[in-house]
Amino acid sequence: MPQFYLPGPWESQKPTTLTPEVAHHLRVRRIQAGESFPVFDGKGQVAQAELLSLTGKTGQVQLSNIHADTHRETTYAITLAQGLAGGDKMDWIVEKAVETGAQIIAPMQCERSVLKLTRSSDQERAQKRLAHWEGIVQAACEQCDRTVFASIEPIQTFDAYLKSNSTPVLKLLLSPDATKSMYSVLMANTPQDIVLMIGPEGGHSPEEEAQAQAAGYQIVSLGERVLRTETAGIVAITTVHSIWNPEMQNRLR
Repeated sequence: MPQFYLPGPWESQKPTTLTPEVAHHLRVRRIQAGESFPVFDGKGQVAQAELLSLTGKTGQVQLSNIHADTHRETTYAITLAQGLAGGDKMDWIVEKAVETGAQIIAPMQCERSVLKLTRSSDQERAQKRLAHWEGIVQAACEQCDRTVFASIEPIQTFDAYLKSNSTPVLKLLLSPDATKSMYSVLMANTPQDIVLMIGPEGGHSPEEEAQAQAAGYQIVSLGERVLRTETAGIVAITTVHSIWNPEMQNRLR
């Protein structure tokens, strides 16, 4: 049984009202009164919900065994700073970034981005995109059993992102032309918060790479092959986990 997102705050002493979205999913799955299913609040709380009633576009459940469960989250936070990609590629990137364990997704408009969403006239479109991506985050968490939502930052220009993120974390910009490997950098560092910066179609411009280096980023490569923008970030996230989270790797064997 998949878990369902049920916004908090929760109380175990009295029935909780379902959102129309959850009520719809329960109807589709033909869950009947008296049956139970898992729920999460997007902040690390989980519970068992027993369906009491399902009428119209809503219903009620009785919650039990409310407790914190964040065992699928890593001790280090991965930020995917992703250059805006065209078409539906960003949807796929957000979904897979959540599934592979990114905690923060930062969409950036870069020099070579086909999609442009940072002009004042684009604000309405940008807000709609963010709301759409937040819905994808929710659906991805329901699918992969994460209990904490990844956060989507407001869309920024490349320059603005560099200036707004001065926190001392490990910062890597992925480039197929780099001579230093991402593997060697990860092996030389202990697990810590990390930013993985990925360019749009065509990658970052030389000027952007120079700006990033001046801001403390190391330019690294994932290997001999040139990956698509929608592939590079997912491979990079997985690489971080495979090197820094051996316990998770052991559970998968």
